Amino acid sequence: MIVDEPIRIRQLQALNILAESGTMSLTAKAMNISQPAVSRLLADLSKELGYPLFSRSGRRLTLTREAQYLLPEIQRIFGAMGQIRNLRQNIQAGTSGHLKIACLPGFSTSHLPGVVADFLSARPETTVTIEPDRPERILDWVIGEQYDCGITDGFRSHHALDSKTIPIRCVCVFPEGHRLASKSIIHPEDLAGERIAHDRFGSEFYLRLRDILDAAGIAMDNFIETRQFTCACELAAKGVCVSVVSELDAKQYAGRGVGFRPFSANITHQLSLVWPNHKSTSILTLEFLGLFEKSLQPFALPEG
Repeated sequence: MIVDEPIRIRQLQALNILAESGTMSLTAKAMNISQPAVSRLLADLSKELGYPLFSRSGRRLTLTREAQYLLPEIQRIFGAMGQIRNLRQNIQAGTSGHLKIACLPGFSTSHLPGVVADFLSARPETTVTIEPDRPERILDWVIGEQYDCGITDGFRSHHALDSKTIPIRCVCVFPEGHRLASKSIIHPEDLAGERIAHDRFGSEFYLRLRDILDAAGIAMDNFIETRQFTCACELAAKGVCVSVVSELDAKQYAGRGVGFRPFSANITHQLSLVWPNHKSTSILTLEFLGLFEKSLQPFALPEG
């Protein structure tokens, strides 16, 4: 049984250079090999293809019609290889690739777009997917490697994930012109009689805030429950309620019908960045996580 030998890239390279140079000597010089080595490459390629590749006219070599038909495909191959080399360099440099981010819904329209814009300004060849959803779904996606990283809260730990949790300061938000605007710091007892929009029942943040208000003798009625701090800020802007939210979210509403002041009680929004630990994390992902963490520092409690 006859087994065909595979066509090698060096054979195609020799033919491609020969088409431009027209001589064996110039082809050998361009490839940094001897003329006999070039002859062998072309002879082997001719044998594999089953037809001659060139004819001689003095020292000048002219491609046969068959080789001329083949040449555009060879040039496309080398063009694609050049693109692959460039892409590899961009990926290694962290300037190219595709990044998939799963995040809490509020982030997709508040803090995250600004960070992504800064990230992409230095990486014009990078593409990004942003998918907002609830914390449980975010973890499922990142654990399953459907997304490169996630931005979530209430995260404890998982054997398949690495994480960094940043405690974000919390503030009290209220409608502009509200009586609370006269205070420099809001204490739990200042919220007596106010209609309070709060986080979803059973969440760690809700339970902590409820305990703080209970200790101050303040009843937290079930006026509005919302999963998103941005929704609470929107409601405050419309004069509906007050709320205790992450300063990160409150800052987005400054000058948009919302005022806010520091909240004296010990409560933070535990924001977590998560990514898979059972595969090598891409440079692109690590650089994005570093940039996002840096963007949180003005709102984070100092370590320790």
